[in-house]
Amino acid sequence: MPVEEFVAGWISGALGLVLGHPFDTVKVRLQTQTTYRGITDCMVKIYRHESAYCLAPFDLIKVRLQNQTEPVAQPGSPPPQYQGPVHCAASIFREEGYRGLFRGAWALMLRDTPTVGIYFITYEGLCRQYTPEGQNPSSATVLVAGGFAGIASWVAATPLDVIKSRMQMDGLRRRVYQGVLDCMMSSVRQEGLGVFFRGVTINSARAFPVNAVTFLSYEYLLRWWG
Repeated sequence: MPVEEFVAGWISGALGLVLGHPFDTVKVRLQTQTTYRGITDCMVKIYRHESAYCLAPFDLIKVRLQNQTEPVAQPGSPPPQYQGPVHCAASIFREEGYRGLFRGAWALMLRDTPTVGIYFITYEGLCRQYTPEGQNPSSATVLVAGGFAGIASWVAATPLDVIKSRMQMDGLRRRVYQGVLDCMMSSVRQEGLGVFFRGVTINSARAFPVNAVTFLSYEYLLRWWG
């Protein structure tokens, strides 16, 4: 892979991550907790009572920190369970062992493997459909194609994203699920098939701007260096 493509991908991915993180926090809360009445209620309560934590590159730590619901520390109030990403990682290792750091890894792999294909096929297909032959796609085409590619991949990924998030939170207090299949069966038995699409609206709302910006910055960086 040329250095220019690597750097362009890294920068555009970072921009997408920064833009999408607030939506991702709301998505995880809706998937794993039942205390919110909807997306707006979740956003308002998080903004009013809590700080957002996502400083580590590990998905497990991100989910644990996003689910930390203690209000911002005040004099006399008990400290939050995790003081930060490093403390969170150390606590998981101490309480759940080495395997605890990889909780939900199978669900994460099952989620990402097919959706990466859907992601790029959708983007390339839309760009080719709306770009005259021999020309580069316009900025509007890249934005729309990138946005819909993100939505398509997240609609496909949401069922296993729900399972991943639940398995990552499993073990915080006590073990509930014996594995990916058990988590699926238990979730359906208790909450119905609709549980697999919990958070799909916020996933889609996040996916469009994040991936539109990601692909637009990627394409422009390549053209600038080219």
